[in-house]
Amino acid sequence: MTDVDATDFAVVVYREDDRWEAEILPVALTEDLAGLIHALRQQPSLGGTVGLVSVGDDFFVAIRLLGDEVMVFLSDVTASVDWPLAGQVLEYLDIPIPNDEELDQVLPVGDMSIFADLGLDEMEIGAISGDLELYPDEMLLSIAGRIGFAPAFERAVDAVG
Repeated sequence: MTDVDATDFAVVVYREDDRWEAEILPVALTEDLAGLIHALRQQPSLGGTVGLVSVGDDFFVAIRLLGDEVMVFLSDVTASVDWPLAGQVLEYLDIPIPNDEELDQVLPVGDMSIFADLGLDEMEIGAISGDLELYPDEMLLSIAGRIGFAPAFERAVDAVG
């Protein structure tokens, strides 16, 4: 079984036979953006492959591969100061890591339209990632529910919990 703890996990989501499927990825990928993208490329899917990563109680990363296109979304730019994966996302997006004066609010960065064609627009993903009452895993479950793969996502996460 994959090594995962209660707060750090990575899940790959893809379509197979007109159904959403989800599988847990090795927990080491919660700290390695390049490794995560590589792992997602190993799972072919007609509608693209989605990677969802929850790290601590702090943030999540969503990645979507559509052909050669790689879309990346980080729920909270301030996480880049303390977490390797968040810092790697900013580097990938060519966004400087904020300094202390810029760390006063939670702001998402990256491709806000990452799931727009699946029914989750920029305003909704911004609202979900800015909801300070939710933990990252709950934000991801909300996203999964809006797009339509919540049951597969929950099965994957529950299988290791």
